[in-house]
Amino acid sequence: MTTTVDGRRHARPVRPRRRNTLKAVSLHTIAIVLGALVVIPLLFGVVGGFKNTAQLSTNPFGLPDPWVPGNYTEVIFSGGFWRQVGNSVFVALTTTAIVVALSAMASFVFARFAFRGREFLFVLFTIGLMFPFAVAILPLFVLLRYMGLLDNPFGVILPQAAFGLPVTIIILRAFFRTIPREVEEAATIDGCSTFGFFWRILLPMARPALATVSVLTIVASWNNFFLPLVIFNDPNWWTVPLGVQQFYGQYSSDTARVLAYVVLAMVPALAFYSVAERQLIGGLTAGATKG
Repeated sequence: MTTTVDGRRHARPVRPRRRNTLKAVSLHTIAIVLGALVVIPLLFGVVGGFKNTAQLSTNPFGLPDPWVPGNYTEVIFSGGFWRQVGNSVFVALTTTAIVVALSAMASFVFARFAFRGREFLFVLFTIGLMFPFAVAILPLFVLLRYMGLLDNPFGVILPQAAFGLPVTIIILRAFFRTIPREVEEAATIDGCSTFGFFWRILLPMARPALATVSVLTIVASWNNFFLPLVIFNDPNWWTVPLGVQQFYGQYSSDTARVLAYVVLAMVPALAFYSVAERQLIGGLTAGATKG
């Protein structure tokens, strides 16, 4: 408090340094709470996988006593788990290749060419964001059965690619529009064709954006459960999410073993994301930082 000449007391204004400190503490507290909400369930799953069901019932949050590594080793040395991982990797990589290739070409046209109906066509692509798999699953199933793509990986790959195009086109189009026209004009003067500019200059400059949409597509494909559930009846083509469901149904009474399977099923996705995190963040911010 401060006192003026007339005897009145006024509150001393809060110092900017103190205000910034309170703001930083608040942000750190929120970050710690959110991080705990993510890390604690993961730790519970990892540690719970080293227990047996009796230990989970009597001591769910303590350390295993004794440790039961057999829950993990049985999954690791089972052929079915690695087959499901291989199926998920194949479906995710093939889907990503199709999505990125088609979206890059479509986004180039939408971003660099002016023609009648361009915005209308672009809006049609964006409308695709409103239709998830669940809405179109019945006509999609009938169409894929007519095409003979049931129990076929392309029965999952092609619909995933189709539903992944809208968001990818939106991201790449925004990035391609940030490339200065002067770059394209200079390439044209040097004798570069339109496709040459797209292939040799634009795509290398768009690596951050391409990496971003690739990561998003791979993660969406890896986590997709509903479409493979409808398309795959042959266990040889099951992906990791289907394998988790099947394993839970088979060992529903052995919670510790189920936790071990779920943790191991998360490892490939977490490893991939940890490697691609920098590319993902850089790609999301690249469009905003380009002048």
